[in-house]
Amino acid sequence: MPEPAPTTAGASVRRATARLADAGVPSPRVDAEELLAHVLGVERGEVRRLALLDRELPGDAGARFAALVARRASREPLQHLTGTAPFRHLELVVGPGVFVPRPETEQVAQVALDEAARAQAARGRAVVVDLCTGSAAIALALATELPGSRVHAVELDAAAHAWAARNVAAVTAAAGAAEPLVHLVRGDARRALAELDGTVDVVVSNPPYVPPDAVPRDPEVAAHDPAVALYGLGADGLEVPRGVTAAAARLLRPGGLYVMEHAEVQAAAARAMVADAEGFGPAETLGDLTGRPRMVVARRLGGARDGGPEES
Repeated sequence: MPEPAPTTAGASVRRATARLADAGVPSPRVDAEELLAHVLGVERGEVRRLALLDRELPGDAGARFAALVARRASREPLQHLTGTAPFRHLELVVGPGVFVPRPETEQVAQVALDEAARAQAARGRAVVVDLCTGSAAIALALATELPGSRVHAVELDAAAHAWAARNVAAVTAAAGAAEPLVHLVRGDARRALAELDGTVDVVVSNPPYVPPDAVPRDPEVAAHDPAVALYGLGADGLEVPRGVTAAAARLLRPGGLYVMEHAEVQAAAARAMVADAEGFGPAETLGDLTGRPRMVVARRLGGARDGGPEES
């Protein structure tokens, strides 16, 4: 017979940590604490305190926690179990059908934010477009961190668009804003927002870019992130990004900036992709927070600054 679930916080976290470690979960202690925090409706810091004191768990909390730990041990994403994912200062709702935002994308948002802030300082308002927005993580980060900016987001997939709509509504409500903080459009990134052609200050995108033969190693990604959000089509995985790049050239004003996330191994190919598109100056590769080459940046020709991005 299986051993009964522990009834105290400390014992529960210790057992869960061991089980998740045996299952190959990369951060077993953190995940165990996050899951118990979710069950108890408290912050993770409070779980650490309860575990240190080995306090009794209320009601059926131990059983509910054990059930979630079993699902996490099967490599179901932590964010699907808690229903939320952090992104910069935001807590977004996520689940099956939408790509879970990753920490490395926060630097992509930062580059876009820095450029939008310069545009707003120079002209009084910044116009930003986030193509292939997924959960709307980048779009909402920019809209909330740069008040007064006008942020548009485009998503074609119906399931992802529904998650984005939930996030836009929730963040807008939390901000007490009368109008949505992000203008969300369901449509094809290659053709959407034609009314903005030639007027946008920043186009940012984290599009599907994984090549067809590069199946992600982590089960959380390979089995649970939607394929439409992962695979960029074409032999190199850059067919979707090529369409996004063409859309960026169409949308950007002269001097506007294009920022696109890509895989570490695609740095040279992404620069070549931008060079093949019409209307951009020299493309540059920038790193994520760990220094890995993870984004291509280029400026639309025709403005006062036809080179790459300014230093932040």
